[in-house]
Amino acid sequence: MACNEILDELHAARRKILENYNGDTAAYLRDAQARLEASGRPIWQGKQRTIRCSGAAKSGDSPVENLSSPPAER
Repeated sequence: MACNEILDELHAARRKILENYNGDTAAYLRDAQARLEASGRPIWQGKQRTIRCSGAAKSGDSPVENLSSPPAER
């Protein structure tokens, strides 16, 4: 596999960060969440959206959907 200096640097940084958590990614994420909440900064609380509830796409609304398929595909 070819050497990628940027990727190697990212992996080294990740290893260094996780050393403080004995390699436990979940512990790191819990700590990061706790630090974020303790910072007092506003945290965006978004809602899960789907295409259906956003009205972005409804069946038949797209001009491409309404085109017939070429004869070879029928």
